Amino acid sequence: MKSATYALLILAFVIAGCATIMHGTTQDVSISSQPTGATITIDGQTYGTTPVVADLKRKDKHMIRIELEGYEPYEIGLGRKTSGWVWGNIVFGGLIGLAVDAITGGLYKISPDQVEANLRRPLSASNSGDMISITVVLNSQPGWERIGQLQQTN
Repeated sequence: MKSATYALLILAFVIAGCATIMHGTTQDVSISSQPTGATITIDGQTYGTTPVVADLKRKDKHMIRIELEGYEPYEIGLGRKTSGWVWGNIVFGGLIGLAVDAITGGLYKISPDQVEANLRRPLSASNSGDMISITVVLNSQPGWERIGQLQQTN
C-alpha cells in the first residue's frame, strides 16, 4: 500500500510542473496612480480604475495604459522572467514538468509586479505680454503640427 502511495505521489510530480504547482498560472499585479481614479486598460481591454490588483496570466506579456482626463496617459509593458520554481522540475518533473510549466505559464514570473504611475498634466506654450513660454516634449502626439525648431548656434 505504501509503495502505491509513493508511486502515485511521484507520478503527480511528473505530470504537473513544479512552478505551476507552487505559484499557479496567474499572478497578482498591483496597479496604482497619483492621482487615483484613473482608467486602466490592460491588453486593450478596460480593467477598472486605480488602485487595483489585476490577476494576469503568467504566460502572456501585457501592456498597461493608465488614463485620467486632464493628464498625459501612462503606458508600461510587463515582461516575463523565468521563475525560480522551474529548478524544481530538474528534481521532480524532468522534461515533462518543464513542458507543463511552459504550456501553462507557470514557468514565468511577471515583471514588474507593481505599477505606480505618476500622472502629469500636459505642458503647453503660452504668450502673456512680453513673455513667451515654450514647452519641450520628447515624444510628439499624432496630429500635432510642428511650428518651429530650435537650432544650436556657435
